[in-house]
Amino acid sequence: MKLRFWGVRGSIPTPLSPAKLKSKISSIIQRIAPEDLASQESRERFLGRLPDYLFSTIGGNTSCVEFITRENCRLVFDAGTGIRELGQEIASARKPAAVHLFFSHFHWDHLQGLPFFAPAFNPDNYIAFYSPLEGLEGILGGQMRQPYFPVGMEAMRARREFVTLTGEGVRIGEVRVRYRSMSHPGGCYSYVVEEAGKKAIYSTDTELAPGDFDRTPENEEYFGDADALIIDAQYTLGEAIEKQFWGHSSFSLAADFAASWRIKRLILFHHEPSYGDQKIDSILKSASWYLGHMEERGVEVILAREGLEVDV
Repeated sequence: MKLRFWGVRGSIPTPLSPAKLKSKISSIIQRIAPEDLASQESRERFLGRLPDYLFSTIGGNTSCVEFITRENCRLVFDAGTGIRELGQEIASARKPAAVHLFFSHFHWDHLQGLPFFAPAFNPDNYIAFYSPLEGLEGILGGQMRQPYFPVGMEAMRARREFVTLTGEGVRIGEVRVRYRSMSHPGGCYSYVVEEAGKKAIYSTDTELAPGDFDRTPENEEYFGDADALIIDAQYTLGEAIEKQFWGHSSFSLAADFAASWRIKRLILFHHEPSYGDQKIDSILKSASWYLGHMEERGVEVILAREGLEVDV
């Protein structure tokens, strides 16, 4: 299974401002030495040495993560603004598509891209919508009516199905998808995706609680030995203490959680909208340092950024 990241910001879209772009360019120029410009090879070496926060960007779109299974089935988690770019890629293929779209919850940053998801307007396509909450069609359609949006959900001409998840979740081909309620104001669900002995967890908007660390059979079966964990790591520890009950976690708590459940890859997600690329890069470094000094090692830390692809 392959994970693809289309939107990784939390709370609100965060486009790169002209001032921040100029600051990046200025910082790069200050690092250039005459020998760096001597040849094509020296220029490429110089660019290769630049830190990620200067040479790339985290991205400003809100939550949307795609899982592609071995059977090339598309499972998409959340419809933040990042889903627009995913939709453009699907539409550019000019062939019928099937998309299985799961919602963690319905705060604006997790569904505001849905009205711009081009495949939903193509009658050749099939879109299945999933949530443990009842009334899914009404919830999604509610943001696509006056005065919020000029085009109603009835304009989506794709074959549509609305699925209320119950019990042990759902099977899609050879893939099993399960869900679990997490701590977040108004509620939020995480999802476990399992295929061919591999397990990946999507857990956005999660304020980790002591009960999530309890060594219960249910926790062990859900969290234990996952190959990848995509989790809300929006805050520093100090911010998490100040903003208790806001529904988000710190990178250090996410690291503790990953080590506790023997998770192989920790993917820091749902980045704070007020943080620039350099600040978020420093969080990655801090999380890596923190895990490196724990007794339980072996957790690889990755920073979620738009365009990232991870093989599980």
